[in-house]
Amino acid sequence: MNFLRKTLPVLMVGAALGIMLSIGGTVLAEKERVNSSLPLEDLKAFSEVFGQIKASYVEEVSDHDLLENAIKGMLTGLDPHSTYLDKKAFKDLREGTRGEFGGLGIEVGMEDGFVKVITPIDDTPAFKAGIEAGDLVIRLDEKPVKGMTLSDAVKIMRGKPGTDILLTIIREGEPKPLKIKITRAVIKVVSVKNRLLEPGYGYVRIASFQTRTGENLNDAISELKKESEGNELKGLVLDLRNNPGGLLNAAVSVSDAFLSDGLIVYTEGRIEHSKMSFKAGPNDVLKGAPIVVLINGGSASASEIVAGALQDHKRAVIMGQQSFGKGSVQTILENNKGGAIKLTTARYFTPSGRSIQAEGITPDITLSAVKLEQLEDDFVAIKEKDLTKHLVNPEGEEEKEEKVVEQVSTDYPLHEALNLLKGINILRK
Repeated sequence: MNFLRKTLPVLMVGAALGIMLSIGGTVLAEKERVNSSLPLEDLKAFSEVFGQIKASYVEEVSDHDLLENAIKGMLTGLDPHSTYLDKKAFKDLREGTRGEFGGLGIEVGMEDGFVKVITPIDDTPAFKAGIEAGDLVIRLDEKPVKGMTLSDAVKIMRGKPGTDILLTIIREGEPKPLKIKITRAVIKVVSVKNRLLEPGYGYVRIASFQTRTGENLNDAISELKKESEGNELKGLVLDLRNNPGGLLNAAVSVSDAFLSDGLIVYTEGRIEHSKMSFKAGPNDVLKGAPIVVLINGGSASASEIVAGALQDHKRAVIMGQQSFGKGSVQTILENNKGGAIKLTTARYFTPSGRSIQAEGITPDITLSAVKLEQLEDDFVAIKEKDLTKHLVNPEGEEEKEEKVVEQVSTDYPLHEALNLLKGINILRK
């Protein structure tokens, strides 16, 4: 089976973060190895409760609804990432693979019965409205989130593009809940963006890991090289901040672009086909030029695979804040009604054998969450060249224009990453 071609993405506006392995019938074939005896006493208790609800609940409930709710309960009781996908939710999941879907533009999970924002996605309605990683959503319009399943909350948030939804959120440091109105839209995620920070120093931002992210990354680096002297880069900042993850094969492709050999990631689980490993090919697109990878608390899943692989191989300096800590693997299993279940089937490990589940990637250089502000200097200091009858430099006096990139001057982690790349190149010379 070609695993990479069957991998599915995270559900951008709905499901919790995950790297999903679409193994389908292969997993079902493993059931013969599992003890198939059924717990009769527990099934008897289930049957009794089923009958009591049918007979005594205040309103009539169909057998279909009761059984579907039972399936949802089985999955949500396992972990935050296992869930039931009805036909529409499964369709939305597949649409997310192409980087275009409807909704708010946030990656969410569940915590203590509330919807927790893992991260807002770049340039989406939620991002522009000021939603932040770590926000807890307690109401959707006037509906309390407590008691909803994640799928139920997602259905409410998706809705028709152009319509509004009011999110009531709890944010750390705020004395009372915040109410934020967001207008739904068709979300088009641009996976890879790039630009030169300064001559020879490139910047690549990966917002999510989609089907073509590896290919787009190579195109971006080729563009940066063409804009650089000698068609080579002196260094690269790879920005994975607030990247919720996505396709496993995309994470492998991105890691492989910067490595020339060795293990990238491996997975382990109970079933045979959940045990996989991925290795790098021989070509490093930067030919050893230094890399700084930026991460934060919203960097999860596939982002952590890339950061962990480059860190273990000492190919990049990881800078920023502790990542999210999503180290489990979900498998999508279709059912005969057009829906599916998303089931946690394995854990993934970095090349050195680290599990980052509930731990995350620890940066090599930790940065505080501060803002960088460029101050206006009203006072111009007098220098030697301003003094009357100063000695002339024998090599001539050259006026140098200082070029400041706007985002670097306000983005503290990016500013520090660029300085580090420059320092590495100074020492190399």
